[in-house]
Amino acid sequence: MSKILTVPAFVAALAAGSWSPALADDDTEELAKKLSNPIASLISVPFQFNYDSGYGSSDGNKAYVNIQPVIPISLSDEWNVISRTILPVIWQSDIAGPSGDQSGLGDTTQSFFFSPKEPGAGGLIWGVGPAILLPTATDSMLGGGKWGAGPTGVVLKQSHGWTAGVLANHVWSFAGDDDRNDISSTYMQPFLSYTTAHAWTFTLNTESTYNWETEEWSVPVNFTVSKLVKLDKMPVSLTAGVRYWAESPESGPDGWGFRTAVTFLFPKK
Repeated sequence: MSKILTVPAFVAALAAGSWSPALADDDTEELAKKLSNPIASLISVPFQFNYDSGYGSSDGNKAYVNIQPVIPISLSDEWNVISRTILPVIWQSDIAGPSGDQSGLGDTTQSFFFSPKEPGAGGLIWGVGPAILLPTATDSMLGGGKWGAGPTGVVLKQSHGWTAGVLANHVWSFAGDDDRNDISSTYMQPFLSYTTAHAWTFTLNTESTYNWETEEWSVPVNFTVSKLVKLDKMPVSLTAGVRYWAESPESGPDGWGFRTAVTFLFPKK
């Protein structure tokens, strides 16, 4: 399903000849700053690896790669729609007591942000739209088995290398397996980053989730360092960092985790 939503836009943009894997007029510092903006007019394809442990009484562990293509689509001279997809590929062990090992795809989150091409008053950059949860999990323990939807939005400001903002959504389930729990979940991601003149970016954020069905918080605090480099003519961002679980359900992860990522960029000519 996620391929249906995202690949045609990607292919159409490339076929139109308006995108190229070259730096063009953007230098590395400016590209690094754009990566700190979740709704920048820039095609990017991150592969983000995460690892967490301490699940439940069996001290289970979970590793997953989020495939997260971001594709801007021009609607008019004034507006873009930004497609953001998150498709997790998961490996996990004993995350629900002695529940054994599972691997495969998780559920996909597809978001669309309608955003002005130029910053608004005070330099604010914003976007709003729908978030859609797709039950793409290949194992019942890798996803919720529900279709879901709700609103999403982001607002941020960039100045003198700093980027500060927040991205949020809320998803309610509306269809799916009747034997699975309903979903009512709020996601909040406040973020603060600084990009240097040499394209190093230091980022602090949380990716907090509140489950309204169980009345439980999950609050990981992430600190990452990224460097934008060129592989031949392809700009690539390399990321590494750590995560601490400030709050999680009793059955959730505990302590420290880590994150690495590689992001391929396709800037405009």
